[in-house]
Amino acid sequence: MDATALDRLEVIVPNLHWRYSGVTATNRMIAPRLARQLSAAWLGRDAPEGITRMSFRDLWRLHSRKSGAKAPIWHARRNNEMMAGLLLRLFGWRFSLVFTSAGQRHHTWITRFLIARMDGVIATSETSASFLKRRATVIHHGVDTALYCPPPDRGKAFAATGLPGKFAIGCFGRVRAQKGTDVFVAAVCELLPKFPDFTALILGPIDDRAFLAGLRGRIDAAGLTDRVRIFGELPIADVPPWYQRILIYAFTSRVEGFGLTMLEAMAAGAALVAARAGAADKVVSVGETGILVPPGDVGALVRALEPLMRNPDRAAEMGKRARQRVIEEFSADAEACQIVDFYRRVWAGTA
Repeated sequence: MDATALDRLEVIVPNLHWRYSGVTATNRMIAPRLARQLSAAWLGRDAPEGITRMSFRDLWRLHSRKSGAKAPIWHARRNNEMMAGLLLRLFGWRFSLVFTSAGQRHHTWITRFLIARMDGVIATSETSASFLKRRATVIHHGVDTALYCPPPDRGKAFAATGLPGKFAIGCFGRVRAQKGTDVFVAAVCELLPKFPDFTALILGPIDDRAFLAGLRGRIDAAGLTDRVRIFGELPIADVPPWYQRILIYAFTSRVEGFGLTMLEAMAAGAALVAARAGAADKVVSVGETGILVPPGDVGALVRALEPLMRNPDRAAEMGKRARQRVIEEFSADAEACQIVDFYRRVWAGTA
């Protein structure tokens, strides 16, 4: 960045995490939209297109920024990013510190300590806000409805994969107990023998090889090795097309901050069956844009999925309504506008 760009800088989006995660995905989606409205820069790994890349050398140069300039927003989404912002401010950098909280749990003392020292806090849901010990503004996540969109022909999109059957049911995200991947596997092992036209797809990073081995053992025992496919982590650009190949999406998390994959699947026109975790209660209009089930309940998941698998046309109609709801209430553009408005309140001291 040149000196002029540093002088104009209004927002820094730090991404101080070595592994790609849901937080990274959210940052990558929102940051370019912030950059359309403000002078913003990305610091760290996995920088998306559409926003200036800031180096750590640029960060050092920012220390000598003119004292009369507006203090840039340092927008943290992780504990280490809050710590970094506080330390930089302690050593003379002029930052306004903002944190986005997605957690739906009681925070540790260190997280509470850090949050208490932010100039403004955003919560991604009303439930997340309820766990904070200070005032927060609720801004729901949004998704890129141009990137996550229905295919011209969902049947052809799935057929092009060469996988067996006519339809797919998917569960995307980290492969681990917290995400309920085992619940999904148990449910599809019961359902797939009744519905030979369906294949189940699992996409996402694998955290625990022993957990994965248990899933594969259950799939093998059910004789469904060819019809329950575990793909593991895929390149970022390869994920959106997989949403276009599924007819039904199962969101099975036991505990979740928000659950962005719900919105991605809905935006792509998939019917949704979601565990009541994260923001599912807010996102889903029950019976219209999705079905809600208790977390960890295999039987309830089976009972919710079965009618949709039996009637693919009904699933397709639910997917159409789901996409419309995302466009109207959960787009990334709407989220970015609300965040920019919040920044202005931080600068005005009214956040």
